Amino acid sequence: MEDPNSTDPEEDQELFEHYNIVADQGQEVVRIDKFLMDRIPNTSRTKIKDAALSGNIHVSRMPVKPNYKVKPGDEISIVLPYPQREIELIPQDIPIEILYEDDTLVIVNKPTDMVVHPGYGNYSGTLVNALVYHFENLPEAKDGLPSRPGLVHRLDKNTTGVMVIAKTEKALTHLSKQFYDRTIDRRYVALVWGDLEEPGTIEGHIGRSLKNRKVMTVFPEGDYGKPAITHYKVLERLNYVTLVECKLETGRTHQIRAHFKHIGHPLFNDPEYGGNKILKGTTFSKYKQFVMNNFNLLPRQALHARKLELNHPKTKERLNFESKVPEDMEVVLDRWRKYISTRQN
Repeated sequence: MEDPNSTDPEEDQELFEHYNIVADQGQEVVRIDKFLMDRIPNTSRTKIKDAALSGNIHVSRMPVKPNYKVKPGDEISIVLPYPQREIELIPQDIPIEILYEDDTLVIVNKPTDMVVHPGYGNYSGTLVNALVYHFENLPEAKDGLPSRPGLVHRLDKNTTGVMVIAKTEKALTHLSKQFYDRTIDRRYVALVWGDLEEPGTIEGHIGRSLKNRKVMTVFPEGDYGKPAITHYKVLERLNYVTLVECKLETGRTHQIRAHFKHIGHPLFNDPEYGGNKILKGTTFSKYKQFVMNNFNLLPRQALHARKLELNHPKTKERLNFESKVPEDMEVVLDRWRKYISTRQN
């Protein structure tokens, strides 16, 4: 996984870490929670215990409890949430759209132009600042101490849509395992340049560009970066642009944006990945003005996290949440539909 403490706050990624550890042949028999405490940095015995109780610790591919005794040669696998950042979280009364909430998790519909977590250059006005304020003012807040929002994934500053945030350490651990196991179903809607064949799968390792660390690059040979797979299907063809639905198998930073640039179909008006230029269409000045007007109406990459489906960490019930395409994207889509219809008549 990419470094969660990166100075670039605009990262669409999953936030968990996976360890594989093999016990030495001379290893003395010891409880697995103590064994892992000595080998995993920035963690605690409580977090390791929660991981075991959530089924996140496996020995020889079988889940084990915190009191399991490690033996020589044991192959141990553990999935943990990333450690919370050591940064003061200032509560701010910022409006947030909550789709669902209980004592375990909260589902929000993130707007555009909002950074998810405070970081370099964005210490306030973030989604986490808003959630801390919200948690402090809940009727069940204990002793005036707010829950600390637990991030399992992030969306880019200018990507809209559905996000899940854990309200307890156990929920954070459980959700991290779901992301790792790919049992969480995420569907994005994107408007991309060009006419795509369908259905399609884009594969290729993704890593930070060797020339510009603020963007990601696809490395087809897999000699750098981490594996990434994006499946897509066409929802609507609009001649020079195409509306697609994307299903992620992996959750790499800027995965959809980098993958579609890699196949020659950048997201509409994506400045970091070359989509903010007129890449398809005619040479007529009227068409150019039409596209520029659309850029002004949608001043961001055309990407929306529309659907999120997961198992509730406590009840195990399968939950499904959806967010309609936001107004800025819908306005531009309607304009493209009208433009194409007038050309065909």
